[in-house]
Amino acid sequence: MADAIEPWLAGADGCPAGWLAVFVKPQGSEVRVRVAARFAEIVAAAETPAVIAVDMPIGLPERTGAGGRRAENLIRPLLGTRQSSVFSVPARAAVYAGDYRKACEVARATSDPPRKVSKQLFNIAAKIREVDEVLRSGGARAQVYEVHPELAFWRLNGERALSEPKKVKSRPYPPGLDLRRGLLIAAGFPAEAVGGAPPKGAAADDLIDAFACAAIARRIHARVARPFPDPPERDVHRLPMAIWA
Repeated sequence: MADAIEPWLAGADGCPAGWLAVFVKPQGSEVRVRVAARFAEIVAAAETPAVIAVDMPIGLPERTGAGGRRAENLIRPLLGTRQSSVFSVPARAAVYAGDYRKACEVARATSDPPRKVSKQLFNIAAKIREVDEVLRSGGARAQVYEVHPELAFWRLNGERALSEPKKVKSRPYPPGLDLRRGLLIAAGFPAEAVGGAPPKGAAADDLIDAFACAAIARRIHARVARPFPDPPERDVHRLPMAIWA
């Protein structure tokens, strides 16, 4: 009977078609994988996930210092050569700017030392806004947590940075993907799900990252995850600015 009442948890990662969600139970091998067009669909999913661990910045500062938020600055040193995957999050006004030129202008005016927005961060700004708007509406604050796949793999790898990248020159790198799949299988996820084909609209690395997020969702539900920083900082809307692992 205990298994029947266990809640669903979710790991979510942005993908070309929107969001790739991996729904899992706190224990066991049951997995549901699907693509959602909007982040709000994951929050409102039939599984009613008790925890959603999402690879997207949560909590946007009014001003930033070198390297973005404290959260980014704390996890970069842990990731070795993988730390370039941690983008500096600019001020809220820059994330909400209408185009890249305006975003860079606002970011320079709200950072010390002045710094423009990276192209990679700007490319996911619409998804950052999606999550921000859902959380500012109030309904999902207690269940949504910010995570980062490379920090998740650091945790799953015995708190050691991974030696292999996921991609080389923007192309999938099989040794790096296989390394991550092995860690996910060792963490208890079924090999056929971890190694399966991603749904239409998502890539293989999106699937791996969503599973990594789900691994941290399990840790959060078990109350063994740690936020960086601890305790989390808060933005002006009282949203936490911390990355969990």
